[in-house]
Amino acid sequence: MDDAEQPALDTVPDRLGEQIALFVTYLRSERRAAAHTVHAYASDLAQLRSFLAARGFELDATQLDLLALRAFLASLLPGHGSATIARKIASLRAFYRFLVRRGVCAHSPAALLRLPKVPRPLPKFLALEDAASVVTRPRLERPGHALALRDQAMLELLYGAGLRVSELASLTLERVELPIARVRVHGKGSKERVLPLGGACVQAIELYLTQRSALRHPRSGQQHAHAMFLGHHGTPLGVRQVQQLVKRYGISAVGRPDLHPHALRHTCATHLLDAGADLRGIQELLGHATLSTTQRYTHVSVDRLMEVYARAHPLARRLQEENDRGVTGSRRSGK
Repeated sequence: MDDAEQPALDTVPDRLGEQIALFVTYLRSERRAAAHTVHAYASDLAQLRSFLAARGFELDATQLDLLALRAFLASLLPGHGSATIARKIASLRAFYRFLVRRGVCAHSPAALLRLPKVPRPLPKFLALEDAASVVTRPRLERPGHALALRDQAMLELLYGAGLRVSELASLTLERVELPIARVRVHGKGSKERVLPLGGACVQAIELYLTQRSALRHPRSGQQHAHAMFLGHHGTPLGVRQVQQLVKRYGISAVGRPDLHPHALRHTCATHLLDAGADLRGIQELLGHATLSTTQRYTHVSVDRLMEVYARAHPLARRLQEENDRGVTGSRRSGK
C-alpha cells in the first residue's frame, strides 16, 4: 500500500484518547487527586497511546491485552529504572480499574502485570545537633530580617511538624491556629490532617507574622492575602523556591548540599521514634497511608543504635580493639 492508500491519521478511531481523557477528568473532579498525581497518570497513559499508535495497535483500551501492555513496558528498557516501570504499571492498573468500574472493560489486563522489585533506600536524616543548626541558621545570618524570620518559620514547620514541601508551599494563614498551637494541612489526595506545633515553632511563626507585611511588591505594594509564606515581592513561595532555600541552609549550616525538605521530614520522624514515639502516632503525623511506609524509620533507628553500641559499649570497644590488634584471629587459630 502506497502513501495515497494509507488512511489519514485523523481518521483513525481513537477511543483510547477519549478513555484517557475521561479518566483524567475523573481524577481531577471526582477523586480530587493532587495535580502532580494527575499529571503523572496523564503523562504515562499518553506515552502508552503514542507507543500503540506508532506500532499500529488499535487505539481502544477494550481491545488491548496483556501482551500489548508488556510490549509497551518492554519498550522502556533500557533507560528506565525499576521505580519508573513500577509507576507506569500503577498508572495502567488505576486506568483499567476505572474502566472496569465504569463498565467500559469487562476485565483488566493490567492486573496481571508483575511489579518489579524497587529498592527502597533508607531515608536521609540529620543528627539532632545538625537539625538544630539548620533550623536556627536564618536568624544568625540576618537577625530580625523579614526573610530570615520567614525562613526560620518554614524550617521549624518542616522539621518540627514534618510537613511535606507541597503542604508547606500551599499553607494559608487561616490554617495556622497559633492560640491552640496547631496547623491544618492538606496532604495527598486532599486529605486534611491536624498537626500540633511545638513552642519553638509557634514562636518562630509569631515572629515571622510580625514582619510578613514587609514582604510586598516594591512598586505596587501588592501582597497575597492568604498565602502563609511569601517571597520578597509578596507572591506565594513555590515548592522549588523552598527546596532551594533548604539546600542553601544545609550548605551554610552543616555543609550538606544534598539537604532537601523531605530530609527534614525524615529527620522529624526519626527523632520522634528515637525519643519513644509510637509508630501509629508518627504515621498519623506524617499522613502516611500505610504503616509500612512509617516502619522504614525503624531501620534507621536500629542502624543508629548499632553504631552507638559499637562506639559506646565497653564489650564492643574491647572486641574492636582486639580485632585491630589481631588478637581475636590469633586466639581462633590456637596461637
